Amino acid sequence: MQAVAYYRVSTGRQGRPGLGLEAQKAAVEAFAKAEGYGLAQEFVEVETGKGADALERRPELAAALVVARRRRCSIIVAKLDRLSRNVHFIAGLMQERVPFIVAELGNDVDPFILHLFAALAEKERALISRRTKEALAAAKARGVQLGNPELAAINRAAARERAEALRPVLTELRDLSANATAIELNRRGVSTPAGGNWYAKSVLRVRRRLS
Repeated sequence: MQAVAYYRVSTGRQGRPGLGLEAQKAAVEAFAKAEGYGLAQEFVEVETGKGADALERRPELAAALVVARRRRCSIIVAKLDRLSRNVHFIAGLMQERVPFIVAELGNDVDPFILHLFAALAEKERALISRRTKEALAAAKARGVQLGNPELAAINRAAARERAEALRPVLTELRDLSANATAIELNRRGVSTPAGGNWYAKSVLRVRRRLS
């Protein structure tokens, strides 16, 4: 079986090793090898700004769709958010008559399930953002200044909530060292709560938040 690989990185990270592209490639290549896919071609999208949730602003994705349709094959991405963090954009992609495979989710996840994952992720981000903003607004209304311990506590609570979503995979890898866990998380294309790549220190930090 053939497939096309699609990677998406930001301008600020494209030239920095280990931050984004390498982890995505490792995850996709490992998945393709395990599932018997040959990667016929790969496309790397370099973001130049936020809000690129339109095909005309994603020329590499548009090109990947053309190639996949011509070859009658799937497009593989490391994580769902490499396609988009916008559920409506993902819904539109599902209508392009090209199968998308998310390495992180597995080979048997159909478009309906992808919609659900995208919708849940979008809702979770919206809820976290709203709760954080409400807490900050309430703190400011009480006269809390930046750097105040109360404000720091609010920020820590938000960070813990983001980390909580990682509990299942960190529980699975609990017997590995922090360094080995970071390597495995990067291999799988799993991002840190802040959206970056893992290092031993970041693994230890998240483990402490979840302890």
